Amino acid sequence: MKTAVEWLIDEHFGCIENCTPDFKNKINQAKEMEKYQIFQAYVYGTAYGIDLDNNLGPLNYYNETFKQEQ
Repeated sequence: MKTAVEWLIDEHFGCIENCTPDFKNKINQAKEMEKYQIFQAYVYGTAYGIDLDNNLGPLNYYNETFKQEQ
């Protein structure tokens, strides 16, 4: 599965290498922000009793869910 930022880059630019250095920096910032939001959603979900993938943890959840196509 792709994150929304990764999808946007693929759809409009083909890949990050086709962007200017300044825009690449902004893309990387957006990816980090999105990763943080996914981590927070995982943590909040487990705090309310939602057990995603048997206590996989936010980093492992992110890597297994969003890094499969890399």
